[in-house]
Amino acid sequence: MARTRGRRAGGLDTREAIIEEARRQFGGAGYAATTLRGVAAGADVDPRLVLHYFGSKKGLFEAALTLPVDPGVIVAAVLAGEGIAGGEDIGIRAAHQILRVLENPDARLAIIGNVRASVEDPEAASVVRNMLSERLLLPIARGIGVDHPELRAALMASQVIGLVIARYVVAFEPLASVGEEQLLRALAATLAGYLTGTWTQPGED
Repeated sequence: MARTRGRRAGGLDTREAIIEEARRQFGGAGYAATTLRGVAAGADVDPRLVLHYFGSKKGLFEAALTLPVDPGVIVAAVLAGEGIAGGEDIGIRAAHQILRVLENPDARLAIIGNVRASVEDPEAASVVRNMLSERLLLPIARGIGVDHPELRAALMASQVIGLVIARYVVAFEPLASVGEEQLLRALAATLAGYLTGTWTQPGED
């Protein structure tokens, strides 16, 4: 592929530059308004490189959503009780791992942008659902062997997405400025209730 004069050539740094620019544009302009050509211009690359690396706008969005920690690693840590004192409580373990991601500035930027995008576009929403539910929360619910794991995972997702919007986007006070330890305990109680509370659907004994 011939290099366009003045533009960045292909390579690992180029791919990361495209992802960084995509996160900025998806977060600022939203999914519908963000284009492959616009991301290429912002990253100073040939638009053909964006297609080469990511294949489509959805592929670029999925790459921009990638967390600094593999969801499988988070799931394993929650189920194993790693990383925090009092780890015998599933709610504490889940809250600790979730906040460890959300309080990371780079990860938070990606998550905020993609939550915003998912609100406005069904294709973006499907990507977010897959990452948050199928790869993270549902494996936790299934891993501890509770009934109705899909419903419990969806309830956990509502808490996580609500937290992202209220604390980091709308900045509701005092939630926006509350300390991480206090937030951890409050979030843990809710997540534990969703994961281990008794749930009976109509028609069940």
